[in-house]
Amino acid sequence: MNVKDPSKPSGPTEVGKLTVEINRETCIGASACIPPAEKTFALDDEAKAIVLATAEEDNEQALMDAARACPVQAIKIMRDGKQVVPE
Repeated sequence: MNVKDPSKPSGPTEVGKLTVEINRETCIGASACIPPAEKTFALDDEAKAIVLATAEEDNEQALMDAARACPVQAIKIMRDGKQVVPE
């Protein structure tokens, strides 16, 4: 698995104009984030979501849909310093 930023695999990390961050303590490994944005999210060896190096290949809507799909709202999406997901 090729992680976007190996020093912080769950972010915060820049993906285009968005900042993506996964709360590893909240993440339950449901993998609901993967189908909407399979180029962005994967689960690591601890079953926690990580941001992939290919994240730029998914569009902004896919990232936001993936964050909304998380049953525990572990994924935070920011744009211009403002949180857009979860609303």
